[in-house]
Amino acid sequence: MEKYGLIGYPLGHSFSAEFFAGKFRNENIDAAYCNYEIPDVKSLPALIGANPELRGINVTIPHKQAVIPLLDEMSDEARAIGAVNVVRITRKGDTTYLKGYNSDVIGFCRSITPLLRPEIHTQALILGTGGASKAIVHGLEKMGIHTRYVSRTQAQGRLTYEDLTPEIISTHRVIVNCSPVGMYPHIEEYPNIPYHLLTPNHLLYDLVYNPQETKFLQLGAEQEAVTKNGLEMLHLQALASWDFWHE
Repeated sequence: MEKYGLIGYPLGHSFSAEFFAGKFRNENIDAAYCNYEIPDVKSLPALIGANPELRGINVTIPHKQAVIPLLDEMSDEARAIGAVNVVRITRKGDTTYLKGYNSDVIGFCRSITPLLRPEIHTQALILGTGGASKAIVHGLEKMGIHTRYVSRTQAQGRLTYEDLTPEIISTHRVIVNCSPVGMYPHIEEYPNIPYHLLTPNHLLYDLVYNPQETKFLQLGAEQEAVTKNGLEMLHLQALASWDFWHE
C-alpha cells in the first residue's frame, strides 16, 4: 500500500488526513495518509527511510522553508516563492530523490479569484511573513495585485500594525491573514488591524480554516466586508498535491 503524509509541528489543527482518507475511500485508491509530527525537519530523511511505502508528503508550519536544503530539486514556482509545501519522493534502488513544489499558490489563486473585483481590488495587505505568505504574495502579484507585508516587528519594506492609517486601509482593499493568529484553540485572538475602517468593498481572506469563522473574519463581516476562510484553498491545494505526486 502506498503511503502519503503530512509533516509539521504541531499538527492538531490539520484536516489533511481526513481529506485524503475521504478521497482514497471515494475513489477506491489503496493508499493511506498519515500525520508525522516532527519538531525538527532534519529528521525527515530518517522518517522517509523508515517508511519505504511513502510516495509523497505535504509540508506545513514551521517547515515550509526549512525543508528546502533537504531537497534534490524544486519546481520553478516553488523556487520563486521560496517555500515548499509538497514533496514528491522517488526511489530507485537505494537512491531517494526528493522534489519540492508549492501548491499553496494554486489553491489560493483558484479560491480567491471569484471574489476579486479588478476595478477596486488592486492592492493587498499580507498579515504575517512566514512561508505561507510568500505563496500568497506570489499569487496576488501574478494577478496584478500589489502587495505589502504587515508584521508585528519593524523591518525594511514592511508595515507594522501601527502603520495602518485610514489612507492605507482605504486603498488596500484585500487583506489576507497568513499568520496562525485566531487558529484553534486560540479562537479569541485576531490580527490587530483597524476593523472600523473596513467597508463592503474590502475582501478579508483568512488562511486559517479552524474555526471556520475566525474572529478576524467575524469582525470584518460586521463591517459588511466580503470574507472567506482557507478551507477551499486546503482542498484545492491538496488536489494539486496529488497531481504533483503523480507527475
